[in-house]
Amino acid sequence: MSTRRSLSLPIALGTVMIVLLVILIVGWILLSVFGALADSRYAALYWVLLSVGTALMVLLLVGVVFYLVLSIKAINLTQRQSNFIDSVTHELKSPIASMKLYLQTLSRHRVGESQQADFYRYMLEDLERLDHLINQMLDAGRLEADRSDAKIEDVPLGPLLEECAEAACLSHHVPSETVRLDLKPYVVTARRVDLTMIFRNLIDNAVKYAGDPPEVEVTVHAADDDGQACVRISDNGPGIPIQFRRKVFGRFYRLGSELERKKPGTGLGLYIVRTLVRRLRGRVRVRGRDQQPGTTFEVELPARVE
Repeated sequence: MSTRRSLSLPIALGTVMIVLLVILIVGWILLSVFGALADSRYAALYWVLLSVGTALMVLLLVGVVFYLVLSIKAINLTQRQSNFIDSVTHELKSPIASMKLYLQTLSRHRVGESQQADFYRYMLEDLERLDHLINQMLDAGRLEADRSDAKIEDVPLGPLLEECAEAACLSHHVPSETVRLDLKPYVVTARRVDLTMIFRNLIDNAVKYAGDPPEVEVTVHAADDDGQACVRISDNGPGIPIQFRRKVFGRFYRLGSELERKKPGTGLGLYIVRTLVRRLRGRVRVRGRDQQPGTTFEVELPARVE
């Protein structure tokens, strides 16, 4: 459905521009005919045609500019999709190759119990990496689906953020103290799975891109607007340049080149976050940290004090 919607506008715009061009050509011929008779009874028609032709020319120029903008967006999307394919290919190939090597070693050589335990642990980590990748792609696909039957409930933010922080620390094998929590009792009326996807992605990114040693802080406080809670997630990583802070929420968008990137990912996490936050009538933005390296994501959602 989204592909049809994205193609319908350029096709309709191109058709309108062709029609305008044909009308302008016909109008130019008519002006040439009536131009010599501008002082006769066709003078009024001449000026009407001239005015209409000028207006159509302006519309045609606006259409050309708009079509150029759509073309640039299409080129950027194609590039991001190419990066996404490269990233997913790498994310699928690396753990599969790793598990294949461990299984071949176990089947062809006799290894000690401790080494066997290490191999099984490494393979389990590779499976979890694949599971995370597949789940993220499925989550992105579900955004377009009708979810009217999903259960809406009152979700306390505190326990949910604690669960997301614990899951992120386990996933990246860092101590639970890596994520410091300062939570106030707020309740959000929403689908629990949506909130989990939002904050699991943000906290996971914060731990993944944090510095060495990693430091992540998650706070919940009252937003400037009444009836809103603000969740702030900060890390001590390299940060995101100002010119890219809006682009990172685009689908498939990732900073840098896939061939030079060291951190795994697909470019879908922040796209999922922005889509779900908007669906909940909230807003998300990214900022730098005051006089410190790192990044801060702020999510404002309709909420009430518990």
